[in-house]
Amino acid sequence: MAKKQFKAESKRLLDIMINSIYTHKEIFLRELISNASDAIDKMYYRSLTEKISGVSKKDFYIKIVADKGNRTLTISDNGIGMTKDELEENLGTIAKSGSLGFLDGRNAALGEDADKDAKKAAAKAEKNIDIIGQFGVGFYSAFMVSSEVRVVSRAYGAEEAYEWESKGADGYSIRPADKAEVGTDVFLAIKPNAEGENYDEYLSPWKIRELVKRYSDYIRYPIKMDREESVPDEAGGDAQKTKTVISEETLNSMVPLWKRAKSRIKDEDYHEFYKEKFHDYEDPLKVIHTSVEGVVSYDALLYIPGRAPYNYYTRDYEKGLQLYSSGVLIMDKCAELLPDYFSFIRGLVDSQDLSLNISREMLQHDRQLKAIEQRIEKKIKSELEDMLAKDRESYEKFWEAFGLQLKYGIYDGFGRNKDVLQDLIMFYSSKEKKLVTLGEYAANMPEDQKYIYYAVGESTEKIDKLPQTELLKDKGYEILYCTDDVDEFALKVIMSYREKEFRSVSGGDLGIEESEAEKKKAEKQAEENKDLLAAMKDALGDKVTDVRLSKRLKTHPVVLVSGDGLSLEMEKLLNAMPAADGGVKAERILEINANHAVLSALKKAYERDKDSVGAYAGLLYDQALLMEGLSIEDPVAFAGAVCALIEKAEATA
Repeated sequence: MAKKQFKAESKRLLDIMINSIYTHKEIFLRELISNASDAIDKMYYRSLTEKISGVSKKDFYIKIVADKGNRTLTISDNGIGMTKDELEENLGTIAKSGSLGFLDGRNAALGEDADKDAKKAAAKAEKNIDIIGQFGVGFYSAFMVSSEVRVVSRAYGAEEAYEWESKGADGYSIRPADKAEVGTDVFLAIKPNAEGENYDEYLSPWKIRELVKRYSDYIRYPIKMDREESVPDEAGGDAQKTKTVISEETLNSMVPLWKRAKSRIKDEDYHEFYKEKFHDYEDPLKVIHTSVEGVVSYDALLYIPGRAPYNYYTRDYEKGLQLYSSGVLIMDKCAELLPDYFSFIRGLVDSQDLSLNISREMLQHDRQLKAIEQRIEKKIKSELEDMLAKDRESYEKFWEAFGLQLKYGIYDGFGRNKDVLQDLIMFYSSKEKKLVTLGEYAANMPEDQKYIYYAVGESTEKIDKLPQTELLKDKGYEILYCTDDVDEFALKVIMSYREKEFRSVSGGDLGIEESEAEKKKAEKQAEENKDLLAAMKDALGDKVTDVRLSKRLKTHPVVLVSGDGLSLEMEKLLNAMPAADGGVKAERILEINANHAVLSALKKAYERDKDSVGAYAGLLYDQALLMEGLSIEDPVAFAGAVCALIEKAEATA
């Protein structure tokens, strides 16, 4: 029989579809199974709307047969089948979708002008079908792995069957064929292996099972395949003798867990699904199962893991939810469905309403996608707030694993997401000796406290010993301990919480009001020591911007604080970055405890020998640097100065 040319514009169009549209060749099996499922759905729809007797949903199936010897793979279904004209129209015209045409007809049956009984039957059938195909190009993905494709089909109600055959872009032929049952068989002649291409795997039962499980596990009809097993042959009494037994197995689950009624799902079901699908050995901390109907309808099954993956805080980690369309896996990691700060969420979204590209491998960026992302974001936040309020132990376990990500989320975009995240973040409390939220801190603030105070350091133990915290602790003010690099950056972009500004204990001004008596005393001390302080400032030169008496120290002699701009901790962090040249400098202020014996000693030394103050100023400055965890410019000189001071003290004893 003479070959016919495809009705599409050119041979190049089919070549593009075979070689360019699909990223992964293995997608072909997903597409052919989806076509088979659509054919069965059409038959089932017709049986309901036309009241065809003898047709039961449980009798439908899809069968896969791999023949390694002949290098053929067959995908069969007992759906509605195709007539000769339908083979011509659907397979002879590239990008002509029979499923899309069916959907148009179904929509007409549900329209305002439809017959009432027909409309009622169509509405009933509508709940039981789920047409997947839209573009009519999925079938041609078979040519990515096949040198020849044959389709033998017999339509429901037809007496004859027909065979469509093609070797690719050079055309196709249609001829009568023998087929006793209604339905369609697609025969693929699998290509021989080529350099860099292993086509043998598509004939492997193991690979087929894996692809079905991955892409088509939730096709609503059973996908069957014969399984060969060697078992002991006990008939002859020889334990060494075996025989081959062939049994039919169903490869897919059919009903997705997320489509079941929540009341019928146990926690164990959710947890087992999570561990199997997302390769974790621990149960998740929380399960979020939600169904949304409206302009954009979708089902989502989301999990908050109990621990962070080993590569979570690295560039290698890839965020995203599995995306399904009508139970068929479209993308394994759809990053667009999750904001970065919730990238720890694992799970899936199943929707018919998203616009997919022609290969159904990628999303078109549209309003539906954005709407789903926004709803998922709100749902995750709501569930985290619920966990925080009702299951503190689990939330703190979550925080230990993923709290850093939420703080990065606040800093990212310079506070753009702070309203979403600020009620979820936690810090160690100086007063409570445990993690607290900003809301809990604010609720416990004394009436006279104007600011939310924080301190930065390597650990809570080291922060707890900082001289800068003495006055605040003495007043009973709570301090948030920041031990992660991003903490201060995050608080800086939040700026204030419930109209209370954040202030560092190491900042230039703590903002604590003084009584009139305290003000007068401080002014008097400053006046009495102004020459000494000026001499110390001159001796230190550009190392500091000021030397002054401290209002924050109680027992310690000296402390180094920053001005109102860059903090000392930020200076350390920025200079530690790979591209840094060490040129970042915070404004440094040396504060002396006015009530400490060291000030009295300095005054005596200044009165006795004004030049000696420079050496003492250098010692105190280096001491303050050490307490801040900053490097001393000349450790040898510092050691020498300490020794000289000891020798002088011994000589005058």
